[in-house]
This record gives sequence, C-alpha cells and structure tokens, in this order.
Amino acid sequence: MTEEQEAELEEQADDVEAEATDEGADEAEGLQEGDFVELEYTAYTADGDQLVDTTDPEVAEEEGVDDQGQEFKPRTIVLGEGHIFGAVEDDIIGSEPGDEGTVTVPAEEAFGEYDPDDVQTVSAEKIDEDDRYPGANVQIDGQQGYISTIIGGRARVDFNHPLAGEDVEYDYEILGEVDDREKQAAGLFEMFLGMEPELWIETDEVEEEVPVEPDEDDEDAEPEFETETVEKETLYLEATPQMTMNQQWMMGKQQIGQQIIDQIGVDRVIVQEVIDGMGMGGMGGMMGGMGGMGGMGGGDIEEALEDADVDADEIVEELEGAEE
Repeated sequence: MTEEQEAELEEQADDVEAEATDEGADEAEGLQEGDFVELEYTAYTADGDQLVDTTDPEVAEEEGVDDQGQEFKPRTIVLGEGHIFGAVEDDIIGSEPGDEGTVTVPAEEAFGEYDPDDVQTVSAEKIDEDDRYPGANVQIDGQQGYISTIIGGRARVDFNHPLAGEDVEYDYEILGEVDDREKQAAGLFEMFLGMEPELWIETDEVEEEVPVEPDEDDEDAEPEFETETVEKETLYLEATPQMTMNQQWMMGKQQIGQQIIDQIGVDRVIVQEVIDGMGMGGMGGMMGGMGGMGGMGGGDIEEALEDADVDADEIVEELEGAEE
C-alpha cells in the first residue's frame, strides 16, 4: 500500500469518526449541559437531622429559617456550571421537565470529609470579646471556623465546614426549561445575590474605535483607527440600594457580570443607578430664605436692629474692645 493510499484511508476513518460523534450528539435526549432549568428542591443531611437548603417556603417555615431575609422559591441554574452538587447535576442530565429524583451526595463531594487536624487551639485574645462563647462563628488568621469550647484564655476552634462529614440527600423536581434570556439572567442574579433586580435586554448602536488595516508596503506605519457604528446587545440592570449594598455584588460584580455575558450571550452589561426624589422642596425653600437674608441691604439690617431695640454702635464698640 502506498503512502497516498494510507493517508486516504486515515482521512476516511477520521470522517467516519466525526460523523459518529455528530450522530451521537444528535441522539442525546433530555436536558444537557448548558441548558437553563428551573428546579424545586429540598436537601437534608442523610440522617434527616439538619436542613441544608430548600426552595420550599413551607419547609423553611417548619425549620424556622423563613425569617432570614431569603425568598424561598424555585431557582434557575445552568447545567454543567457547578451551580449544584455534581451528583445531582449528573442525575438531572438526560431527564425531562416534570421529572423528579432523589440523590444522595457523599460527604467528600458535598462539604468534605471531617478532618480532626482542622480543630485547633488558639488564644482567646484573637477572638472578639462578644464572640467568646461555644458555637460562635469566628475568623482566625483569615480562616472561618466556629468555637467548640472555650476555657480561660484558650479556645478550641473547628475550621471544618459545619456539615463536613455529612452525606446530603437531595429531593428535586424539574419544573421546566428556561428559554427566555431575561428570565435566565434574572435567575442567575437570584442565585448569585439572593435577589432579582429589574433588568431588560436591548440592542443598541454604539460608536467604537476600530483599527484600520495598515499598508502592507509601509512597515513603519503608525496604527490608525476609525470610528465605526456597531450593534451591541446590552443587558440593562437597575441597581437598587438593596443591590448596591449587597456584599456579593460589591465584592464580585466584575466576575458576576462576566458570567452573565458568557452564559446569556449578550455583549455587555450596563448597571443603572436610579436616584428618586425625596421631597426636598422644604430644604430648597429654607435655602431660599437663607439666600434672602444674605441679600439684605444695610438699611434692612439697621431696621431689624432698631426693631429689636439694639444699639448698633454699642455692638461695634464691644467687638473692637474684644479685638484689643
């Protein structure tokens, strides 16, 4: 067999493999990585003793966590992005809207195995006086932990996750696939920030400076730019005071914005801050009154002093005496 024949056979084999891959992708059924899905779920530790997370307001009320400022309702996630535990995600892939399931997530995949070496004795001086009691959440040298015991000037601090070593049991229901991109974005913000800001998507015409192809014959040519009008799909977001003060947003707005751009497929995110009027007319009137006083002529001041039965010359003499 000649080299040309061998090369031709290899090329045919590659074509067959590529076709098989494409057919396999076409045959994939159910929900797949990259799909947005709306879920209801409740997760407890496997022994059923402790609630891990829920979207059910009735469960939240029963467990006494409904007063924590969190809204309990179905959540939107993106499959394949690590928004839930991998074992749950694997169970959902291939499923259909309306399907339900129960998955046990082993401790090492949930919150990690319990490590006795992560329990350390530290000086109580490193802990704020208000937090020197068993169960208090503390931060020591950049590590988050909780106090297991405290005696005298020493404290035992457990730096394991509170649920370390616990298997987690997830019950879930797939409510549906989310196709609307504004709903997708709202769901992601809900997941990242615990709140849904008002948002919308528009296509804008934007002027941009774009580079001009240099003359190939001119090696010393300076880079040149020209203004070009391009269309950009923009996700507009209204920044409420609640959002502006959200710690997750303050610390990670750039990363959150980039994830929204990548997963929703828009060109940019614009955050708009709205300042509403607060009835400042009274202050304006007061300032106007002050301005009127500032605009008084000398005659007006003298008349005011006379009305108050005050001798202007005496005031001047007292001021001069004070300066001496």
